[in-house]
Amino acid sequence: MTKPLCVVTGASGALGPAIVAAFHDAGFDVRPTSRHSAIRSDVTSLEDMQRVIDGADCVVHAAAMLHINDPSPALHDVYRRVNIGGTENAIRAAERTGVSRFVHLSTIAVYGPAKTVLTEGSTPSPDTIYGRTKLESEQIALASGFGTVLRLAAVYGGRVKGNYLRLARAVARRRFVSIGSGSNRRTVVFDRDAAAAAVLAAQKAGAVSQVFNVTDGGLHTVRDIVNAIAAAAGTSSPRLSIPAAPVRIAAAVAEDAARFFHLRTPVTRALIEKYLEDVAVDGTKIQRDLGFTPAYDLSRGWAEAIREMRHDGLL
Repeated sequence: MTKPLCVVTGASGALGPAIVAAFHDAGFDVRPTSRHSAIRSDVTSLEDMQRVIDGADCVVHAAAMLHINDPSPALHDVYRRVNIGGTENAIRAAERTGVSRFVHLSTIAVYGPAKTVLTEGSTPSPDTIYGRTKLESEQIALASGFGTVLRLAAVYGGRVKGNYLRLARAVARRRFVSIGSGSNRRTVVFDRDAAAAAVLAAQKAGAVSQVFNVTDGGLHTVRDIVNAIAAAAGTSSPRLSIPAAPVRIAAAVAEDAARFFHLRTPVTRALIEKYLEDVAVDGTKIQRDLGFTPAYDLSRGWAEAIREMRHDGLL
């Protein structure tokens, strides 16, 4: 019996290998593709997308220009070409080659800042170029009539990059200093759970034309996450903290001084506010409608993530 074929774009990214493994385990043949994988493709090329998607039953579109703290205006066009144009190309190629299911990986960043717990019915109001381009790409996927949108919480795992890798390193090396009380909330998901959600979205009839938040099922404070990382790394939980107000002032002074001298500072007002913001997103719809059950809570997820980071020399 012929296995269904799933094409995974962005397969060499932080989440890509987990997606490929999850589809293999679910009985699919998988064609992993990216600019850096064995099957190379560029999502900004419609010709490339048609070539790699031809013959597929489903597509998981993970390729994207990811969030960067305070990106330069010059990068805004790159975000549009990759996140919006790349999704348009993938959808057009899927339509032309007869793909029946298209799973578009998006982000809870499309919601923007909020003080309440957000659901799929909440009105998106993204405050970054990343969030705005991902929201527009969602609309392209849903308009196809065969797309499903997964709004992933902050994904962490052994291949994680960016803020969560820096956080893990700081905590593991006992160099982490908390800003504020650490009581602001975060919504996260382990990479293997995110991949498992993608498999369900590709298989379940009720997923078509729907938007689902994908989380580990809980709401965690920054302090909870830091403590889970410390426990996984075998170190004591950090106790030192700095009040938020003076940090905000220091960041503003440093940013203004850097701007005066035509320099860039790694610590900006926007970065501090992102650290302090509350991100609380509800993930019950996908559990109810698709039967998604997160397998990794903070403790188990970070234990596995730290083990993989150490194995790969990242920590």
